Amino acid sequence: MALHFTDAEFESRFEKLKAAMEAEKLDAMLLFAQESTYWLTGYDTFGFCFFQCLVVTRDGEKVLLTRSADQRQARHTSNIADIRIWVDRGAASPVGQLKDLLFDMDLLGSRIGIEYDTHGMTGRIALQLNEVLTSFADISDASALIPALRAVKSPEEIAYVRKAAELADKAYYAALDEIRPGADEGRILAALQGAVFEGGGDYAGNEFIIGSGRDALLCRYKSGRRALSAQDQITLEWAGAYRHYHAALMRTVVVGTPTDRHQEMYLAAREALTAVETQLVPGKTFGDVFDAHAERMDAHGMMPHRLNACGYSLGARFTPSWMDMPMAYKANPAEVKPDMVIFMHMILMDSNTETAMTLGQTYLTTEGAPECLSTLPLDLPVKSG
Repeated sequence: MALHFTDAEFESRFEKLKAAMEAEKLDAMLLFAQESTYWLTGYDTFGFCFFQCLVVTRDGEKVLLTRSADQRQARHTSNIADIRIWVDRGAASPVGQLKDLLFDMDLLGSRIGIEYDTHGMTGRIALQLNEVLTSFADISDASALIPALRAVKSPEEIAYVRKAAELADKAYYAALDEIRPGADEGRILAALQGAVFEGGGDYAGNEFIIGSGRDALLCRYKSGRRALSAQDQITLEWAGAYRHYHAALMRTVVVGTPTDRHQEMYLAAREALTAVETQLVPGKTFGDVFDAHAERMDAHGMMPHRLNACGYSLGARFTPSWMDMPMAYKANPAEVKPDMVIFMHMILMDSNTETAMTLGQTYLTTEGAPECLSTLPLDLPVKSG
C-alpha cells in the first residue's frame, strides 16, 4: 500500500473520530468528503467526482462503496480492508445500493451522521439520500465533525506542510526569474507550477492564480494569457502541495516603476499582515484575526478595496479548492489553536485606478507567536528589466 503516514497516526485519527462520534451520539457516519477519507484511511483519488461513500461506525468498521474504476486505487492507497463496488447499470441508483450495505451492517434504526457540505456530494445525491434513508435511520448533518479534527495538525502532517512551504518558495523564485517586460504569462505559470512538480509535489487543490495588467485585480484563475508590458503589474497566488498538504503564498509584482498608488496599497497590506500576526495566537478567534486586518486596511482608507475575508486554514485538500475551514471573516467564533496551518492574504483591488496589491503567506500556529513557514522577503517585489 502507498500510505504516507504510520499505522499509529491513522489509529490516532480513528480514535479521535470515534470519540467525536460518541460525543455526538452517532452510531455511524457516511463520509463523502475526499479530504475525510484521505485523512482517515490514506485513500487517494479524484474518483469522488462520482458517487463514493466511506461508511464508518463507532465500533470501528470501515466499508468503502465505490466504482470498479477505483477498486484498485483504494487497495493500493488506503488501509481500507472492506471495499464494495456499486454497479453502473441502467437506472439503478448507488444510493439504493448504499442502503442495502447499511442494512447488511445492521444499521437499521441507528443514528447516522452525513457529510453534506462537500464537493464530493451533488445536490441530487443529497435529495436521494434523504428520501431513501429518512425512514431507515435517524440521519443528521455531520459535515463539520471531521474538518474540526483536521484543522489541528499532527507532527507527521506538519512535516509535509513544511515540505510544501519549501516548494512554494522555490516556485516563486522560478517565476520571478521569468518576470520582465515582454515576458509571457504562460512561461511564468509554467515555471511556478514546474518547480512544485520537480520538487516531488502534487497538483494543488485549485489552479494557480495569475493575472497581469487589469487581470491583476482578479482573485481567481481564468483562461487566456498575455505578455507583460514595460510598465505592468502581475498578481500570483500559488501553493506548494506535498502529499496533498498545502502552503500558499500571494504576491503582486510590479514591472517597471511602482506608482504612488502601488506604494500606498503595499503599506496598508504590510501593516495589516503585521496586525493579523498578533491575533494568530491561542485564545483569539478567526473573527479577531479579520478585525485586525480590517482595522489597518480601513485606517489607510482601503475599505472599498479590501475583501470580506482575509485568510483560511490549509491542509490536505482536493479539487476544486485548497481553501479549508475555519476562515477569517467578521465575527467568526472559531478559535485559533496551536498546530493550525493558516494562510493569511492581504488583498487590495482598486478598480478606479486599476491597481492591485496583494501580500500573503502561510503560518503555523504555536503556543505563542505564529511561525511563518515561508522564507520569502516581504518587500514590495519590483522587476524593472
